[in-house]
Amino acid sequence: MLATTLLLNSYAVPVQNDPPASWLKKTTDVITFQLNKASQTYKPGQNPRSVNPNGTVRLAGLTDWTTGFFPGSLWYGYELTGDEQLAAEAKKFTLALDSIRNITNTHDLGFMLYCSYGNAFRLTGDKSYLPVLADGAKHLAARFNPKVGVIRSWDFAWWHYPVIIDNMMNLEYLYWGAKTFNNPNYATIANTHATTTMKNHYRKDFSSYHVVDYDATTGKIIKKATHQGLTDESAWARGQAWGLYGFTMCYKNSKNPAFLTQAENIAKFIMNHPSLQKNKIPAWDLDVHNADDLDTDGAAPRDASAAAVIASALLDLSTQVKDGQKYFNYAEDILKTLSSDAYLAKPGENQYFLLKHSVGAFLYNSEIDTPLDYADYYYLEALNRYKKIKG
Repeated sequence: MLATTLLLNSYAVPVQNDPPASWLKKTTDVITFQLNKASQTYKPGQNPRSVNPNGTVRLAGLTDWTTGFFPGSLWYGYELTGDEQLAAEAKKFTLALDSIRNITNTHDLGFMLYCSYGNAFRLTGDKSYLPVLADGAKHLAARFNPKVGVIRSWDFAWWHYPVIIDNMMNLEYLYWGAKTFNNPNYATIANTHATTTMKNHYRKDFSSYHVVDYDATTGKIIKKATHQGLTDESAWARGQAWGLYGFTMCYKNSKNPAFLTQAENIAKFIMNHPSLQKNKIPAWDLDVHNADDLDTDGAAPRDASAAAVIASALLDLSTQVKDGQKYFNYAEDILKTLSSDAYLAKPGENQYFLLKHSVGAFLYNSEIDTPLDYADYYYLEALNRYKKIKG
């Protein structure tokens, strides 16, 4: 199906018979170059996470919650471009994460293993990836407390039984595991966690708290907070994105109409938020006082990672409903902005990350206005979903 080949600094980039939009073709060329260079620059087991203020790269080791995103990005890059070299590098970086199968003290096993090993199995069908995935799914499910009705997120001693909205993302691993390993209890756990989260994490306007801390014995709520947002009552941007993505994915796997209603209500909150009306790339918190300022002195830092997750989620949601065009159009606008010179790195720059201008944890002075591995991952996922929808 490939008609011609474009050479970019010696890397082959496949071109379709029907050329995609110019922005997408340019983006694909940049992705091919950057990911190939990154895979030659970094070492398996020490994956690029972000860039420090002094210009050095922050690396993610085996216990880092983000460590699965770079291998996953290589797999998504291969899927998007057809570049076999990326597939070879993706396998190498994925297999280096083998020992994560033994980790039991975090909910992030979905991010760590499903994004790496899960994509590896999905794209290759190679069953040698399954034993690691089986162990990780078992350990993730073991963190579920039926009395509370949720999977514990953190094991930090200063919380009782904390559950963060990010945990919605890791439910996909359990839905997949339920089918792959013939263990319907995994899906039951995922459905229960999503139902409890829908009840306790969300405000009347369908914005989300970041953390709900429970009493592990009684299941009662001790505290609701927003650990990485402006205030406990504010709408931390990436948290809103995690929830939108999570409930869309939960509906797709369970067909529970309550999850679809929740996803559409979250989408409405995000898409109609006044601070997102200019270029649809959110500030790190939607409620920060200068969230709607763009390219001005003192403007709140944008979070491209939240934008990428929102775009991927909305593209998925657009395929689940009859009137999905509005979600597709909004996501397309985000992707065009992220693919512009303002956000997409030039080949050879940005320490070979794809996107610029993300925020990790603003209040803790951590990873502010920097590339992030998960921004690139969900950007690539969104581009693959976009391309499939466009046909």
